[in-house]
This record gives sequence, C-alpha cells and structure tokens, in this order.
Amino acid sequence: MAQRSELAGSSNASPATLPLAGKLGQYLALAPAELEFLRDLHLAKRRFGRHREIIVSGRHYDYVYILCSGVVSRYKVLPDGKRQILNLGLPGDLIGFPSCLFEIAINSVTSLTEVELSRVSFDNLFSLFARFPRLGAALFWSSACEAAIYGEHLVNLGRRSAYERLAHLLLELLVRLRSVGLVDGLCYTLPVTQGLMADVLGLSEPHVNRMIRSLREEGLATLEDQRVVIHDLAAMSSLAGFEESYLRRGPIPGIPQPQNHITSSPALPAPS
Repeated sequence: MAQRSELAGSSNASPATLPLAGKLGQYLALAPAELEFLRDLHLAKRRFGRHREIIVSGRHYDYVYILCSGVVSRYKVLPDGKRQILNLGLPGDLIGFPSCLFEIAINSVTSLTEVELSRVSFDNLFSLFARFPRLGAALFWSSACEAAIYGEHLVNLGRRSAYERLAHLLLELLVRLRSVGLVDGLCYTLPVTQGLMADVLGLSEPHVNRMIRSLREEGLATLEDQRVVIHDLAAMSSLAGFEESYLRRGPIPGIPQPQNHITSSPALPAPS
C-alpha cells in the first residue's frame, strides 16, 4: 500500500518509473485519470532472474506483462529444435502480446537479463479499452510500430545480406534503446550472445562473428563484451538501408494534446 501511495504522489510519468505510461505518453498527453489507471497497472510487480521462461508456447494465459526493466527475447522453437528470435522486448513493452491473446500462447518469452514485470490481467486490459479509449488508441498505435518492426525483420531475413542484417539490427536497437533512455550517445549495452544474435538474424554463429569483425575493420561499429559502439552512423545507415521513421513515436492525429504532456525521445542525428 505504501508503494501505491508513493506512485500516486508522483506528478510525472517517466520511462524509468512507469514505463508503459512513458511509452504511451509519446503518442498523447495523459490525463490525470489515465495516468492513475496506468500507475495501478504497474503495481503488481514480479522479478525474474536471467534466462528464465516468462511465457511458454502452448500454455494458456489470461494475462500479459508490462516489462518494467531488463530485456527479454520473444522466440519460436521449431519441431527440429531450431530457434528463431522474433524480437527483443524492452522496458514499456507488453510481454505476451500478441502471443497470449490466442487460446494457447503461440511463441515463448525468456529473460535475457534480470527483469521486473507487472502482471496485467485481461480484465484490466479490457477495462483500459472500455474506460479509456484514448489509451486504447495509443496501444493501437504502439502495436502498429511493433508490426513495422516485424516487417523490417522479415525484409532482413528475406532480402538483406548478412552484413546488412547485422548493421540494420544494431541501428534499430540503438533507436529503440534511446527511446527508453538506455543509450549513451551512440553506445549501448546489448545483453545478447553471438549465438542468440545468430538466431535473430537467421545466420550461423561463425557467420555472425565474421560480420562483427567486418564492421570493426571497416570502422563502422564495434561490439565487444556486450557493448555496442556506432562509429560511423551515416555510413552504417547507408549500408543497411536504415530509416528510423518506422520507430518514431509522435502525437496521434486527431487527438488534442494539452500543454502538459510527456515529450517523445529525440531522434537520431541525421546522417551527414
């Protein structure tokens, strides 16, 4: 109860304290009642250690999670045991969406780092749509952004070269992590092994290792000890055909924005 009182006394929603509110606040100004509802959704927190299963494919769920801190992987395991990483979940993301909206979960989610999640029942999720349609619109806009990410990953696997795939992924993560305040300039921590990166890109681990070495030798980026540093943003964006517009979050057209609202994160500097 003390935690609830502390949250209710906060005047602003930030990605660090209320990550879903911080995310939706980039699409529209949050009214006090909307913010209070989102605060309540963040109250029932649970911690998971590294490499713990959070959602298991084939099981039934009647809830989703808000990822409050840490990084998770969404993945599908094929009958022959091969794994395809579908996406990485970052703070503010709904974990189990859309997987858990089916009769049984259609893919799995595992923690890559220590994570903190807030459990949200379907009843509370449906209440959001019924009581706060503007929040429902923001979630709809957010899901469109996620669909665009999956679309880019499909292009990666189908049409981009291995080198372009890796460069595109590293730039995409730079923009996504920046939006939740986890980037220092053009540097960020990536808690992913080369083997897991291979499962994201549809490559072998030795191939990923060669591509990482090539990025370093050409002065584009370095990836060492789970630390990514982008050295030449313009050249790397050109190589990957990377345009960050599909990742930008801005006010939803047609929804009035009051003066006091959460501002969106800055975009990457334009390649020169």
